[in-house]
Amino acid sequence: MTESPRPNGAYGSPAPVNPEWPPPPAYAPSPQPAQEPTQEPAPRPAKKRKRARGPAALLAAVAIVAAAVGGGTAYGIQELAGGDTAAAGSTSTTVVPSSRKGTVAGVAEAVTPSIVEINATSNAGSSTGSGVIITSDGEIVTNNHVVSGATSIEVRTSDGTTYAAETVGTDSGKDLALIKLRDASGLQAATLGDSDGVQVGDQVVAIGSPEGLTGTVTSGIVSALDRDVTVSTDEGQGQQQRQQGGGWPFEYGGQEFNGDTGGSTTTYQAIQTDASLNPGNSGGALIDMNGHVIGVNSAMYSSSGSGSSSSDAGSVGLGFAIPIDTVTSDLPALRSGSTT
Repeated sequence: MTESPRPNGAYGSPAPVNPEWPPPPAYAPSPQPAQEPTQEPAPRPAKKRKRARGPAALLAAVAIVAAAVGGGTAYGIQELAGGDTAAAGSTSTTVVPSSRKGTVAGVAEAVTPSIVEINATSNAGSSTGSGVIITSDGEIVTNNHVVSGATSIEVRTSDGTTYAAETVGTDSGKDLALIKLRDASGLQAATLGDSDGVQVGDQVVAIGSPEGLTGTVTSGIVSALDRDVTVSTDEGQGQQQRQQGGGWPFEYGGQEFNGDTGGSTTTYQAIQTDASLNPGNSGGALIDMNGHVIGVNSAMYSSSGSGSSSSDAGSVGLGFAIPIDTVTSDLPALRSGSTT
């Protein structure tokens, strides 16, 4: 019923038809090309297997990257914490409580325990200055002119405790000195900052002992950088002037400095500030608003003439500090006992 009638009946009987005649020749060649394309998907299982391995490989790669980042982070922390120790805290240590950051009161409370009053006695007389504690066992940085020629040194901390001290090293060319307290421990060391990052206009705080007034705090801004400042390198010159009862004891060449003066002088580049500095502030700290010491106060200028008395002289907003980077670079020599 499904077959079409044949006109000649040649194919009327299906029995004699051999199923392998026309069909095999017609379709036998085609399996070869047909099988080849079908073999192309053969790699597909392999691709599927690769994709199956992909997440594992990705996870391994992520683990390697995480390990590399972790190692890099640890190394960076070591660099930050190791290269700067006292100055290293400048990037990682909180000196001023966060609730009082950026305030003069906060800086004063945090740093005052690290500032001392220094009383030096020599054959020429006595002088008063300030210093900055840099180690818990009593290493203190101050100005050379504060302790120059001293036969005895007495240091008073902010809590009123007094210590005997001795000079470890001096650098008259930079007006720096390192002294060491005897039998001291547990002191609060200051955090040294980075004076290279200081900019004109930055707010600063100065702490010292002007005229023996221990722990005096003043504030201002950085007025200029790299100012040339000249101070004396003569031993005891300031004390001699004080004994002679002459004019303002720290006058030199029409300028009045926060230290002794004499025929031999040295000039260095300093940070200029309008924070009030007076005699006795020498060796004290100039501090940024994060509580990091950025300079050691060393000199001031006054327009008073040579005939003026010390009571007439005072700060006119022209103070100078030795950059803390200069101090830290000089510490190895000072600790070795250098007396240049």
